[in-house]
Amino acid sequence: MSTFDDRERAFETKFAHDEEMKFRFIARRNRLLGEWAARKMGLSEVETESYSKDVIRADFEEAGDEDVIRKVLGDLTSAGVDVDESEIRQTLKFKAVEAKRQLIEAQGGAA
Repeated sequence: MSTFDDRERAFETKFAHDEEMKFRFIARRNRLLGEWAARKMGLSEVETESYSKDVIRADFEEAGDEDVIRKVLGDLTSAGVDVDESEIRQTLKFKAVEAKRQLIEAQGGAA
């Protein structure tokens, strides 16, 4: 096997790992956002777990965060919670930081 093949295999492995970590990060961030929204709606623990999974699944509708924001905003509005899109976007940013911290801690501190 040539050095080129080794490099190519290493690059493909790193790319696959990076994509998996990106997916895990976004799923965790969305779960945390779902938990936040569920608390605002006064959902039970079981309902919160289910709702968080729904928020994660909502992200598969289209690329980017708009599908998640649209879902959470619609659900909060339907539940009579006074919230606007900018608050959800800001919370999404905070949850991204929290998700990254949790993933780093789960890996034993490795970035």
